[in-house]
Formats: sequence, structure tokens, C-alpha cells
Amino acid sequence: MNDFKEALKLLKTRHEEFLSRKNEKAAYGNGIYNRYTNPVVTAEHAPIHWRYDLNPETNPYLMERIGVNAAMNSGAMKWGDKYLLVVRVEGIDRKSFFAIAESPNGIDNFRFWDEPVTIPETDEPDTNVYDMRLTAHEDGWIYGVFCSERKDPDAAPGDLSSAVAAAGIVRTRDLKIWERLPDLKTKSQQRNVVLHPEFVDGKYALYTRPQDGFIDAGSGGGIGWALIDDMTRAEIKEETIINQRYYHTIKEVKNGEGPHPIKTEKGWLHLAHGVRGCAAGLRYVLYLYLTELDNPAKLIAEPAGYFMAPVGEERIGDVSNVLFSNGWIADEDGTVFIYYASSDTRMHVATSTVNKLLDYVLNTPADGYRSATSVQTIKALIAQNKSFM
Repeated sequence: MNDFKEALKLLKTRHEEFLSRKNEKAAYGNGIYNRYTNPVVTAEHAPIHWRYDLNPETNPYLMERIGVNAAMNSGAMKWGDKYLLVVRVEGIDRKSFFAIAESPNGIDNFRFWDEPVTIPETDEPDTNVYDMRLTAHEDGWIYGVFCSERKDPDAAPGDLSSAVAAAGIVRTRDLKIWERLPDLKTKSQQRNVVLHPEFVDGKYALYTRPQDGFIDAGSGGGIGWALIDDMTRAEIKEETIINQRYYHTIKEVKNGEGPHPIKTEKGWLHLAHGVRGCAAGLRYVLYLYLTELDNPAKLIAEPAGYFMAPVGEERIGDVSNVLFSNGWIADEDGTVFIYYASSDTRMHVATSTVNKLLDYVLNTPADGYRSATSVQTIKALIAQNKSFM
């Protein structure tokens, strides 16, 4: 018994030291944003009482009974004066679930709430759920739109990998009790659906990513836009592509909206991910674009290339060479907290400001889609800089 108590005391002490460590800005920056030295949420952040049986009679060796593999792809929002992440927690059994982690400053000291989120099931139970986008809508509800994965009913005998994806929808008033609404009805599979925070022409607006299969976008042209009448019976009848894929770019394979856009005086600021193929597999990066304030479906500006890409240890993990974001928070003072996952393994934060991000989007050159135009763009900047060199 004494050995058990000592082991448990040591386990709790080490866990508290880990949770309490201060996060510092990285020593370098690019003028657009600042990374931080430590991830903000990892598998190690999972509470001890989620993982260990604390009864010495049934767990005399203090073994971890329920393992956590990763903490990633988190929706985000401000709740009072706290910074909340609805984290995709993946167990070692490969099943994901949602849990809320809370921080006093958005940078460190993230701690999970006492229990994971309970998501009600539909008549057709989900096999897996993940990547929730949070939207506090002007209708008064907080909506969560996430990927609901199920086995493909048309899979060939012996095929245990084929899956179908749908957009699951929940809503809540207090982030504790969640009401499950019917899955989004759409002609194609959907894994990246985001609810716009305001009504548009009296309707709910969705950013979508139509795709032919569970993984492949196929004929899906990029990030879509759809207006629907009722979130309690959400159905897409017409879909328009507002941010397209292009050959030999960061988003030639597929792209998808991240969190819902931030409203600024110059337009709606969007964070998205782009995917391209390379010798190492699929490479996921983040990029920004801007749409009109009065017409969120109309593109204003989009810089060439990526806004953020995996660097250093961010490149290593369960699915390497990946950055993914589905959560950011714009504070009242203009600070923007960008929460992103690296390699499907852990969560990070980068900080910027609305003004910096708008400057970046509006004044960074667009993609010319050819090597020759890239050279022309660089030479134009060199010529402009000569009087300052």
C-alpha cells in the first residue's frame, strides 16, 4: 500500500509540474506571427483519473489502463475570460472523442475539464468523431460541426478500411449539455464543414469541402459555400466553390476551411489548409484568404503559398509533415491566437494580431502559377528595395 501511495504521489507531482510549465515565445519570428516553444495540449495533458485505476486493490501496480495517443485538431473559443479548446483526443484504440481544455491566458496551463464531452448518437451510430469547428452563432446557440465517420456499407467483403464521411452537427448553450442534430444532407461526402457566425440573406451559411471519396477530393473543386434554411434539418441543395484548387500549388490535392472566419473592417479573414502530394506523402500547410464583408463568398485577396508549414519537431508524429487548424480566437484587443496541430499528434499556438494578418493578406503577392511570374515578383521587390539597401 505504501509503495502504491508513493508511486501515485510521484505521478501526480510530475503531472502537475508538466501542466504548470510556462510557455515562452520562440526566439525567432517572421513579422507575421510568433510560435511558442512548447505544445499547448498533448496526450500527456490527459488527466490521471482518465487513464489510471486509482484503486490499489484493483490496480496494485498503478498501471495505465486507458492510454491516450494524441491530442489534436481542436476547435476554439473564448468563454468568459478563459480560452477553451474542444480537443480531438485519440485513444490508443484509435477512437477519437472530444474533451474541453481550458487556459487562463491561451498560451499555457491548459487543463482538461473533469470529464470528456458526451456527444449523443444518431440512429446510425458514428464509428469515429473528430475535428470539431465551433461557432457561436448570432441565433444564440453554440454549434459544433465535426466529421462523423462510419464504415462504408458498400465495401467489398474483407475490406475493413473503406469509410464514408458526413458532417455531424451538435449545439449547446453551456458547453456541457450537447444536443445532437441530424447530420448534414449533401450530395457528396463532407469532412470539412464550417458554420459562418452570422446569417447571410436570412439563412445559415456553410463553408464546405465536397469530395468524391473519404480521402480523395476527386471532382471536388475546393472550398464551397452553401446557404441553408434550418440547422435542425440542414440540407445543401446548391453549392458554389469560392476558393479553388490549382495545379502545382500548396492546395492542388485538396483544401478545406479551418475555423470560421474572423470579421474585420476590411473583410472576413479566413484560415484554411492546403494539401499537396510529395515524395513523403501528403503535405498539409495553412494559408489565409480574405472575402468581402457584405458578401463572404466573394474572394478579395489570397497570398501565394503557405502562411504556416510544419518546422522542426512539428514535422514528426503519427502522420508526419502535417499542420492542421480548426480553431482560432480573436481577442478584443486585436490579438489572434492561432491553434494548430502538428502531424496529428499535439496542439500548438501561434499569436499575431488582426492588423498584421490583414497586412499580410492584402500586401503579400498573389500566386502567378508559373516559375517565370515568381521571378518577376521577386525582381519587382528587389527593384523597389534598391533605395533602401
